Amino acid sequence: MTEGTAPAPAQLEVVAPNFKRRLSGVTATLERVVPYQARDVGIAALGPRLAEGVPRIGLSDLRHFWSRPATRRARIWHARRNVEMLAGVLLRDVLRMKLKLVFTSASQRWHTRWSRFLISRMDAVISTSEKTAGYLRRSSTVIHHGIDVGAFTPAPDKAQARRAVGLPDLKMVGCFGRIRAQKGTDVFVDALIRTLPDHPGWGGVVLGRATGAHTAFFAEQRDKVAKAGLADRILFPGEVATDETAKWYRALDLYVAPQRWEGFGVTPLEAMASGVPVVATTVGAFEELVVEGETGTMVPPGDVAAMAGAIEAYMQLDDASRVVRCEAARRHVVETHSIEVEAARINAVYEGVWAAG
Repeated sequence: MTEGTAPAPAQLEVVAPNFKRRLSGVTATLERVVPYQARDVGIAALGPRLAEGVPRIGLSDLRHFWSRPATRRARIWHARRNVEMLAGVLLRDVLRMKLKLVFTSASQRWHTRWSRFLISRMDAVISTSEKTAGYLRRSSTVIHHGIDVGAFTPAPDKAQARRAVGLPDLKMVGCFGRIRAQKGTDVFVDALIRTLPDHPGWGGVVLGRATGAHTAFFAEQRDKVAKAGLADRILFPGEVATDETAKWYRALDLYVAPQRWEGFGVTPLEAMASGVPVVATTVGAFEELVVEGETGTMVPPGDVAAMAGAIEAYMQLDDASRVVRCEAARRHVVETHSIEVEAARINAVYEGVWAAG
């Protein structure tokens, strides 16, 4: 089977529905992992506007689901949203199609009664973090999201990496993503305003853009930087295409994830895979991704003093100590959070469902 091609109906073992038309984090996660899962199981996605390279089927292919696949007693329907769980329940329990149901929960909040009912009908549940698992009222398998460690790699030459994206010849601290209070952009900016005056060889970069109601917040951050006399060292280059982001990680010496709230958050993984240690807040799955004192430092959300202290502590390290942190960050992600690891763990859940009968 070539990349992006769905298996023939008899070989189709798993369906990953994606019923949302607009791009979302859930959709992006599915698009990343399904092609890697397809190396070992007969899987295809079902839904509109999926990325190139994702094996997919159409609604007309559902007619085959009354029969078993050639190698399994039932197909697996792997849902990631309520509406997809509901569709699976209807196909299995009402239309009597030969399906087993799996659900991935990424939510860090208590579920509604409706969601709890749907989850109770699943044959297996996956949680994207230990925090997420804590909000479920049934057992689940924790599987963190993975990333493509071949796309996010360390820079052989940091100075050249900075030149490639137009950054000044300074050691750089970066923060990537939407510019808004929820993302903690102001905490990052305030922490740099505190630390940079004592460290003239360092600068900062906020990569991303503000939308709608957040434009005034963005203007406030730029004004603060200008008033501090740091406009040439704390930069706001705007948003770049997704396939350009890896170049920006490689130009960094330290990455900061300053979020006040986060569902999961893959940017620390992308940074560490690029050989960049991390300062992150204790939200989302960050505490499960960053190894304190080895690949990064954790700080409370919204705490400017703690973030400034963690950033400055890294700035004060000697070159040899920073190299150790960089190598540990890369090694940690390659060994435990690659997309291949995620795909293998999800496929192992499927095998458990099939083994259970």
